[in-house]
Amino acid sequence: MGNTNNVLFIVIDQLRADCVVGELAEHLHLPNLRALMADAVTFQRHFSVVNPCGPSRASLLTGQYSMNHRSVRNGTPLRHDVPNIAIEMRKSGYVPMLFGYTDTSQDPRVFHADDPALYNDEYPMTGFQEVVEMQFEMSYPWRSHLINEGYEISNFASIHQPVSPTGGMPKVNDPARYRAEDSDTAFLTDRFLAMMPAHKGQDWFAHLTYIRPHPPLVAPAPFNTMYDPDKIPLPTRLPDPEAEIANHPFFGPTLANNTVAQHVVGFPDLEPTDENIRALRSVYFGLVTEVDLHIGRVIKFLMDTGQYDDTLIIVTSDHGEMLGDRHSWGKFTVHNAAYHTPLVIRQPGNEARAGAVVMEPVETIDITPTILDWAGQKIPNSMDGRSLLPLLCGEVPDDWRTYSFSEFDFADPEAPTLWENELGTGPSDSSLAILRETRFTLVEFAADLSPIMYDHEKRGEQENVADRPEYQNDLNRLSRLMLRHRMKNMDHTLSLDTITKGGPRQQRRHKKTFRSNGKVA
Repeated sequence: MGNTNNVLFIVIDQLRADCVVGELAEHLHLPNLRALMADAVTFQRHFSVVNPCGPSRASLLTGQYSMNHRSVRNGTPLRHDVPNIAIEMRKSGYVPMLFGYTDTSQDPRVFHADDPALYNDEYPMTGFQEVVEMQFEMSYPWRSHLINEGYEISNFASIHQPVSPTGGMPKVNDPARYRAEDSDTAFLTDRFLAMMPAHKGQDWFAHLTYIRPHPPLVAPAPFNTMYDPDKIPLPTRLPDPEAEIANHPFFGPTLANNTVAQHVVGFPDLEPTDENIRALRSVYFGLVTEVDLHIGRVIKFLMDTGQYDDTLIIVTSDHGEMLGDRHSWGKFTVHNAAYHTPLVIRQPGNEARAGAVVMEPVETIDITPTILDWAGQKIPNSMDGRSLLPLLCGEVPDDWRTYSFSEFDFADPEAPTLWENELGTGPSDSSLAILRETRFTLVEFAADLSPIMYDHEKRGEQENVADRPEYQNDLNRLSRLMLRHRMKNMDHTLSLDTITKGGPRQQRRHKKTFRSNGKVA
């Protein structure tokens, strides 16, 4: 390999896009992300192709839609032979370092039944060198740090419960029991900065994954009170939950499945009052600002060590968060806030595009092909995503997509979910697909359920117009477009290979439309 080419791939868990580029962004103090955006390219219409965490990261790191990799739920195994970013980057001489987690459930066919890998749905994805383990239910390095600092954590789950500074009954936006310098976000950044100096001068790939602002919503002081709840905007929603539920039968179990009380530890009877909602949204904002502070430390390290201009920097999220929009919490739904995620890419040598904003629709599955393309590594045909290098340089391929596509599986093979019980579906038909154009969003179900359709030039997600006569032509067009999309993107792992008398042959899935040599000329 020639000049030093580093990759810093940062994923912020459950960060919705409009906190960075959108209506909520004006309420957040994010100086470091703003500075990076001024020096990078921001993708305005970037969507996760699946929820929740495990499936979304499977797609993010394999470049595949979940309809192909089929790790469709947290705990659903990912096939051992699916190419991923770590395996492919090793072919270019990189040792992919993992600071955090990938939430990968391993293939039981290649492990002994007693192997610990089969007792943990947060196992590292094959090919990564786990440098710092920060799995949500384990986090042993962080636990040890807290113990060494004198914290009492005999019940680890209690570490996420707010505590009253005065010793009284805690409020939902009271601080965490740990100091800001001991938070999981600070700890992970400290370990990253402690480990990386020796890697200077060699090509490195680091996947840095922050758990915050993923719930439980608890922030250390001063981040818990950084934002005045009274100045936090209320969610976008209809007057009451019943009005949302009336839009489609799917929304009854959706609202019941994830409640405001489930977003904070120690308040099982918390009601979704405006006061409580504003308080929790203010904590979420504080957690985002905390992550921004530590990303600033990482960027400063790159600058101080002379590596900033040799490093491809990608900042994104695995999926979004409803935060009370549509009376929903979490990400188990169909609405944009659960899938719309930020994407900022700083490409060395691309100074001419600093501060540019791309409006073409892009998806999480495009990030892995982009990194491989930049590193000069062939993109496997199994990957459904496409390299963003042309868009980074201001060129839009003639055949670029005009919509985004996402999926969600709402089954549980072990115990039927609320959706299965209320909708009468089973493990094989408890799934949906979402197709988003600029004007319309279509949601189709595998089960015999009526579709959902939103017109964003009218009332958007406030009103399902799928059964309105004047929309039937658009409904039919979008249904056919979704069908064609699924047909064109069925698994390509071997479909373009041919066994001939002259030996095996393979054609490329996406013809090169842009020349990449690692840096923009």
